[in-house]
Amino acid sequence: MTQRTGRSALPRTGAVVLAAALFWCGEAHAQSTGGGPLDFLGNIFSGSSSNGGQTPAGSPAPAAPGGGGAPLPWSGEDGASGHPLMTASAIREAAANFDNCVAAMWPDAARRNISQASFQRFTAGLAPDLRLMDLMDSQPEFTKSIWDYLDILVNDNRLAKGREILAKYKPQFDATETAYGVDRYVIAAIWGIESNYSTQMGDRSVVQSTATLACIGRRQKYFKDEFLSALEILHRGDLRPEQMRGSWAGAFGPTQFMPTAFKRYAVDADGDGRRDVVDDPADLIASTANNLKKDGWQTGQTWGYEVVVPKGFNYMLADRAKAMTTAQWEHLGLKRANGQPFPPSAEKAYLLAPAGAEGPGFLMLQNFRVIMKYNPAEAYALAIGHFADRLRGGPPFVQPWPRQERELSRAERLELQQLLAQRGFYRGTPDGQFGGETREALRGFQASIGAPADGFASSETLERLRGH
Repeated sequence: MTQRTGRSALPRTGAVVLAAALFWCGEAHAQSTGGGPLDFLGNIFSGSSSNGGQTPAGSPAPAAPGGGGAPLPWSGEDGASGHPLMTASAIREAAANFDNCVAAMWPDAARRNISQASFQRFTAGLAPDLRLMDLMDSQPEFTKSIWDYLDILVNDNRLAKGREILAKYKPQFDATETAYGVDRYVIAAIWGIESNYSTQMGDRSVVQSTATLACIGRRQKYFKDEFLSALEILHRGDLRPEQMRGSWAGAFGPTQFMPTAFKRYAVDADGDGRRDVVDDPADLIASTANNLKKDGWQTGQTWGYEVVVPKGFNYMLADRAKAMTTAQWEHLGLKRANGQPFPPSAEKAYLLAPAGAEGPGFLMLQNFRVIMKYNPAEAYALAIGHFADRLRGGPPFVQPWPRQERELSRAERLELQQLLAQRGFYRGTPDGQFGGETREALRGFQASIGAPADGFASSETLERLRGH
């Protein structure tokens, strides 16, 4: 998921919104692009053990990867977001004007040095894919727990394939590590989680998807840039139209680049004159490394540490804004789960407790933040970091997850937010999507009743809210 977006909106990668992503990214995030947590978790649950790209659990699935089966039609219903451009009437009106909308983008294409011949060639016969309106506004009924999400993404089959990839392309990984200083295992992990090692990259036309979203729906400005960037890529000759197939949001290739991210980060590693992040392993590996490097990757450093959080710990400190050195965290009683000491470092880390006081804690460093720029979902970044460690030969996480806990349904999540708002803890608009604002409100309520203020939305916490 190379995300990016305006990295603040949809995921850059091509992953669609799976509930886990909804739960662990910000209240309204996506990756950076059109995919993001929203776009990314989709491929994971589309039939094979995982992937990076398209159809979220709990939402209707698009056409089967690889072209099998006809795409599902648009539902014809208003979008769940309630945005005025996502009403059925607005969608129909915009769809009727689709040809004019595309034609009106020619002056902008010309300013990007796209020839008229290329513009006409690559837009000829375009028709809107209205099914994207349902995918953009999907509202999964249930979320995935963090442990289920990790079980799906970091499994023995994917690890075995990852080791094969690392051996097969060792020269390319060697050259990339030398040139960019980015850990090969992280690149291999992104490749594996985004597309299950090129087996699930999505089969929607990037040009059609981005053109549709540039002309219809609530994110037209963002996707207009993606559409014009896709045309630039084709005009320049880096990729062919048949190579630019991917997620519903326009992310493509084994590590799911959005068109704008391709422009920023893609490199021609083997000097053949083309930046081919789809079929050329050297370009793919180097471009993904270049992305991470430019986002601030620190050579030779890890992404974070699994830690044991002591009983009675003040979970109000488990906040991205409250970073401290590992020595300071150690002074507060945190220890590495494997019993080893923290390496000496002045780098600051923040505490993440994705399953609350009953699950493992993690101290997250700069490289974790860099992974989150690739896809702004904490569950995604944790999976990438852990998968990379496992590929390197590391063990599974030491501490158990509270697998007896169940995830709340969307109706329960909405109720929880509404109850928190009624009691003055939550100031956002209840939408059933949990991010930092909801977790902060939960911590405030938990602290008020003397419970561990860990921000974990358990069924027990909901019952306590109902009783107050």
